[in-house]
Amino acid sequence: MPKAFQPTTKKETPLPRFIRQVQPPLEFIPPKLNLTVVRVLQWLLPVVMRSRTAIRQVEASNVEVLVDLFHQFQAGKIRLLLAFRHPSATDPFSLAYLLSRLVPTIARQQGVTLKRPIHAHFMYDRGIPLWAGSLMGWLYSRLGGTPIHRGKVDRVGLRSARDLFVNGSLPLAAAPEGATNGHTEIVSPLEPGLSQLAFWCAEDLAKADRSETVLVVPIGIQYRYITPPWQAIDRLLSQLEVDAGLAVTAIHPSDASNEQVLYGRLYRLGEHLLSVMEQFYSRFYHQTLATVKDGSTAPPPDLTAPVSHEEFATRLSALMDAALKVAEEYFNLQPKGSVIDRCRRLEQAGWDYIYREDLKSLEQVSSLEHGLADRIAEEADLRLWHMRIVESFVAVTGKYVLEKPSVERFAETTLLMWDMVARIKGSNPFDRPKLGKLKAVLTIGQPLSVSDRWDDYKSNRRNAKQAVVNLTQDLQTALEQMAVRE
Repeated sequence: MPKAFQPTTKKETPLPRFIRQVQPPLEFIPPKLNLTVVRVLQWLLPVVMRSRTAIRQVEASNVEVLVDLFHQFQAGKIRLLLAFRHPSATDPFSLAYLLSRLVPTIARQQGVTLKRPIHAHFMYDRGIPLWAGSLMGWLYSRLGGTPIHRGKVDRVGLRSARDLFVNGSLPLAAAPEGATNGHTEIVSPLEPGLSQLAFWCAEDLAKADRSETVLVVPIGIQYRYITPPWQAIDRLLSQLEVDAGLAVTAIHPSDASNEQVLYGRLYRLGEHLLSVMEQFYSRFYHQTLATVKDGSTAPPPDLTAPVSHEEFATRLSALMDAALKVAEEYFNLQPKGSVIDRCRRLEQAGWDYIYREDLKSLEQVSSLEHGLADRIAEEADLRLWHMRIVESFVAVTGKYVLEKPSVERFAETTLLMWDMVARIKGSNPFDRPKLGKLKAVLTIGQPLSVSDRWDDYKSNRRNAKQAVVNLTQDLQTALEQMAVRE
């Protein structure tokens, strides 16, 4: 790769859950694909997946589409972007299993010869090595990953991803949602960056007089419990009720899977948490919110209460807006764009205060300057806490469980509440409970041709912008169709 992508990186240690000191600037971690590392990880994948996740089965449909695309890619006919859904932090394991196990199996059945290992370069959030440690940054680099800063125009990261898309020996994989949303059946609004990257690839190929076709293939990911973990959900709800100061709802074991009973508890807990947080932001951060309730409101008597849930969704939206404003006021940011856009900008603003570009050598900074920088970093981290609370709830609608009271939707909503309570308590939000054994279900969609849209894109600036919008919307539609579970 070009020398611009090869800066010397300093060792990063996992950051504590609460930052107390200023940190050195975040350096780019260049991709250094090592096929030996890839092969070893693929060989160890079943063991690692069982020890690190609750996934016990992986199945996929339309894998033959991916086999054909890899065959074309290896023949030099196409450049390929794998655009996958991102409901969970375990998605990389599911994708790795798809590529290393399922694709080769179907290829053998079809008599298609593919070069091994079957793998992909990938884009990942630069923040992952911050909480996972430098070992994860090293590993991602050797697996062919390239980092990206989500909250700013990361020119170095974009150049690296653009180069891999055009010249990489493997396809490129990325999540157009930008982050997990905790919902297996809701697709967050897609960010336009991947569509723009695809058109840049077509542009670079045209400039180089290369004839490859640029394709984007949507990949849906869902998780289903092998055995419905109703008892585990009941226990987690009981724990959350205790944490929230509510009386634990005593139920007969036979009622643990009773949708009516469980939904009443879930609604009561959600209503209480919402009321407590409304009071918190109204009293201590002087945010103007609608009249709060006392948290003791009885749950609805049945599963059909559209007015109550419309009100709940409205209040939740207002609460998230208030929490973001608390952080935005500190960083002097205007509340523009969607909730996701605001979260991205806040994250980057916080990083700018914590990872100080203007203090290249912290060892040479005076004690006075270092102390002041520590205070700024500490306060920035505290302000980012508000954004993290919101980030967990960007896809919550207030009626997700109501529309379809499945065990998966009950579990996802309860776990999101656990995330919030864990952050408020100061617990590690990455130590999420595993409620039961999961089956990952992947669906390979039909590829979207970027090359077929190239003429419209290149005609003028206005058409180029619209082409990016159209591709993003087509990809959104494809992923949403795959997210619908019968």
